[in-house]
Amino acid sequence: MARDAYEVLGVGRDADESQIKKAFRKLARELHPDVNAHDPQAEEKFKEAAEAYEILSDAERRQIYDRYGHEGLRSGGRSPNFEGFGSISDLFDAFFGGGGARGGPRPGQDASVSLEIDLEQAAEGASLDVSLEAVDRCERCHGNGAEPGTPIATCERCAGNGMLQAVSRTPFGQVARTVACDVCGGEGKIPERPCERCEGRGREVVTRTLRVDVPAGIADGQRIRIDGRGHAGEAGAPAGDLYVLISVRRHESFIRDEDDLVAVLDVPAPLAALGATLEVPTLEGPAEVEVKAGTQPGETINLRGRGMPVLRRSGRRGDLRVIVNVVIPRHLSGEQRDLLEQLAGSITEENLRSDESMFSKLKRTLRV
Repeated sequence: MARDAYEVLGVGRDADESQIKKAFRKLARELHPDVNAHDPQAEEKFKEAAEAYEILSDAERRQIYDRYGHEGLRSGGRSPNFEGFGSISDLFDAFFGGGGARGGPRPGQDASVSLEIDLEQAAEGASLDVSLEAVDRCERCHGNGAEPGTPIATCERCAGNGMLQAVSRTPFGQVARTVACDVCGGEGKIPERPCERCEGRGREVVTRTLRVDVPAGIADGQRIRIDGRGHAGEAGAPAGDLYVLISVRRHESFIRDEDDLVAVLDVPAPLAALGATLEVPTLEGPAEVEVKAGTQPGETINLRGRGMPVLRRSGRRGDLRVIVNVVIPRHLSGEQRDLLEQLAGSITEENLRSDESMFSKLKRTLRV
């Protein structure tokens, strides 16, 4: 039984044309045969995705499908059919251009990997290892697809041209086009004895470990591009690039706000009233701050240059904003209660007067 087209592409039933196209392209990249040579189901998965895209990208087909499902398309002769394609590469050509003509060896695809780091590593910079699965040149045959010591012959099917003329049924009707030879893959030559390691493909999926230099000041969600370290190209063509997606772990003491850091300092109410010198955490270790007498809850003490480095701006740093949290004492002893009662009885209107009105405080708090 065919799966729901919306489920296949991972989109909602209210998805628009651009969302459907974006979802299909993302799925197609994940199912590319160069990346999934080890997955025998990759071709069927792509055909399923292509069928879902053909249904949902055509307004008339989609309307029929939404009302009657796959059966409605079949009974009306509107069901997509990809049986005329010789290979998954032909399918990719139909959807993403190329018409099957290779035009020389194809460059490798880009690859991506995630790297999780601490806030301290983001602040100081780091050199870390990442591991990923990538398509690489076969080490045994050095990329030519032939078992070492065996010859490479001219392809008999295409007479060395690498291309064939074919008429295919496509989602857009009958199309006559030049396609890559299905025997030699467009190379015009084939090894008489395919490499035992890569089965003649010249490339293989390997687990690769790379050292990544993380620059100081990098933020969560940013990417580092490493040229030429993605998937290998065909027949000596350049490799794609590697994108390293950075994820910065949450810190127990700081919240990052662009290049600034924000921390909270708990100050007992008596010390907030009297003033005190207290320690606050920084990325470089504890630092002393002056809490002025009469400091109010939510006031901010700014430590200039104690935040995060500004990415690729040597010597520049953000600030550390310390928000004062005035803590009211609990579980008082008898002596403490007596002292507080004496204090409460001595407080006058003058002690409570503020330079800022309650309305102004409310506006500042709500940022209106």
